[in-house]
Amino acid sequence: MKIGIIGSGEVGQVLGKGFLAEGHAVLLGTRDPSKESVVKWKSENANAKTGTFQEAASFGELLVLAVAGIAAEQALMLAGSKNLAGKTIIDVTNPIAPAPPEKGVLKLTTTLDESMMEELQRQFPAAHFVKAFNSVGSSLMYKPTFTEGIPTMFICGNDANAKKQVTEILTSFGWDTEDMGTAEGARAIEPLCILWCIPGFLRNQWTHAFKLLMK
Repeated sequence: MKIGIIGSGEVGQVLGKGFLAEGHAVLLGTRDPSKESVVKWKSENANAKTGTFQEAASFGELLVLAVAGIAAEQALMLAGSKNLAGKTIIDVTNPIAPAPPEKGVLKLTTTLDESMMEELQRQFPAAHFVKAFNSVGSSLMYKPTFTEGIPTMFICGNDANAKKQVTEILTSFGWDTEDMGTAEGARAIEPLCILWCIPGFLRNQWTHAFKLLMK
């Protein structure tokens, strides 16, 4: 597929490289295509393209939203509603508040009564958002290896076909997938980023992932 990535930070770059490794075409979208880190990534991934958010959204048959949560709405507006319509959007973002963690615990801009993905889905109703990749660090997003087995990625979204697409991608990226239902499930999935970060902030441990065990 053609993959348009909205966001050129570390997460976008890691996922872009993963999609390239799986044989997809990738356009990494950024606010500034001349930014040093973007130019460097492009030089290291010669088969990829770079461009604006709008160009990435237009290019992609499937999109990845990989920006800071506080910038998500604006990034999608710059991408253009018409370029989002009918497309699956893997929503990697978390609504992390611009405040330091308290005893290792991050603060969110949302409550447990409404997730950020629900807000984005409401603002861009023609797109098919699927929450994924938000509950693990970027270094483990592609082909993670654990002695205990394959880790679990929790997803949710309103469109069954979009979730099927994302599940297939997660499988190719080395993950088991657990579907947590409709967009409302993001109320539980987004706060997992807080839990994932606590060992990092308290003990500098950043190489873990979640695993759902079923009997």
